[in-house]
Amino acid sequence: MPVTSAVTTLNLDGVGSAGAYLRAVEAGRCEQADVLVVAVGAGGAVAADETLESVLGVRLADVVAAAQLSGKAGQVTSTIARLGGAVLRVSLVGVGHRSASELRRAGGELARHVRLGESAVADMAAGLKDVQLSALAEGIMLGSYRYSEKSADADAPAKSCQVRLLVPQVASGAEGAIERAAAIATAVALARDLANTPSVRKCPQWLAEAAAGVASAAGLEIRVWDEQQLAADGFGGVAAVGSGSVRPPRLIQLSFTPPEPRRHVVLVGKGITFDSGGLSLKPNDGMKLMKTDMAGGGVVIAVMSALAKLGVADRVTGLIAAAENLPSGSAFRPSDVITQYGGRTVEVRNTDAEGRLVLADAIAYADAELAPDQIVDIATLTGAARIALGGVRAALYSTCDELADRLLTAGESSGDRLWRMPLPEDYVELLDSSVADLANVPASEAGGGSITAALFLRHFAGNRPWAHVDIAGPARSTSDDGDVTAGATGFGARLLLNWLAEQSA
Repeated sequence: MPVTSAVTTLNLDGVGSAGAYLRAVEAGRCEQADVLVVAVGAGGAVAADETLESVLGVRLADVVAAAQLSGKAGQVTSTIARLGGAVLRVSLVGVGHRSASELRRAGGELARHVRLGESAVADMAAGLKDVQLSALAEGIMLGSYRYSEKSADADAPAKSCQVRLLVPQVASGAEGAIERAAAIATAVALARDLANTPSVRKCPQWLAEAAAGVASAAGLEIRVWDEQQLAADGFGGVAAVGSGSVRPPRLIQLSFTPPEPRRHVVLVGKGITFDSGGLSLKPNDGMKLMKTDMAGGGVVIAVMSALAKLGVADRVTGLIAAAENLPSGSAFRPSDVITQYGGRTVEVRNTDAEGRLVLADAIAYADAELAPDQIVDIATLTGAARIALGGVRAALYSTCDELADRLLTAGESSGDRLWRMPLPEDYVELLDSSVADLANVPASEAGGGSITAALFLRHFAGNRPWAHVDIAGPARSTSDDGDVTAGATGFGARLLLNWLAEQSA
């Protein structure tokens, strides 16, 4: 069985400062932690009081100078001190200017610095506003995430680390900030778990069962179309993409309806549980990360799990179009013409451009049957988006400036940053087909692959405000970095949760 973990105990402690904490330990009023964490601000300024240094017998400014710390967010160094007869590891963590993004990074690096099974007390929260405190807590929780399929981990007892954030006084606003951070971090961790799961277990039916578990826990309604129902109801894109696998496709619908909803939002996620490219086969290296090609669908499931906890006031429907894209005698072919939901025909020029085919069905269904006020889809859709923007920002396309602006703002505040891309009309003709209403890719390599993919999807959104988020770059990471951990990142969950919560405020 896989092993995932995060900081399971993150508490606020009203004892005040690190110095006050050490005095309390000396007096026997609280238990000594394994690690004491002290913040280092921009320019190497140490947030340490005279009591702290007196008790430790260490001048922390000298430690900072010796390690040449600038206070940049995420920098870490440690020293050893004695407290009574016990050894205490003192860690200095850079927090920069204490912006939300810097505090997320600092929290992530702190979490990796505290080993599983250890306890830490952190003097990093004094003076922070609730938004900053929430960002720091998110970073700590997500930086401690890990996913393992190692047999040794499966046999070992579960371990977690404990972190106590010192504050002068525990206020209700601070407690609310921690609760908000926990709800968001739990959702992101779920998105990571779903995407990190190997495709030997993860198939469309598995994803539907995972969604059903979320629905039961979060009080959501769920509907799942099997392969016969997909064919009967006209979901030609999902059916075609899943036709090559012995593990058939699914369309999953999750519904959240709060009292007196203000608007109806539909979220659409790409749920390709493994993408070989189909008959337009990828090279081996191109397949190695394709267990995460359902990252967008995983994000939608994760977002749906946290809506009630965050007090979202909108009605939200999540659609996850799930299929396994494999080559076989029954697989769909280049030159096939398929009929998408609603009747539009598409010439398939490349079976490796399958994500847009399953998304198109779900978007068209949302437009025709659900009548939403807004549609947002999220997908690991094109390598072109990764080439254009790298692994930090996702590409944003939208037909509505107001919707785009709100998503851009939510991206900056959440840490899931976006860059708006154009939808040029003179690119539309690249998708012309002589035998169908449109083609899934241009007839020849013309560049702008992320743009033409977005233009393809736009055909299916009708006249509704629509946005497309291409997360092909930031959905995966090859290394730990701040609150991001190697593997699936869960990118997009914080973005959408922040957007929906702000829209409900």
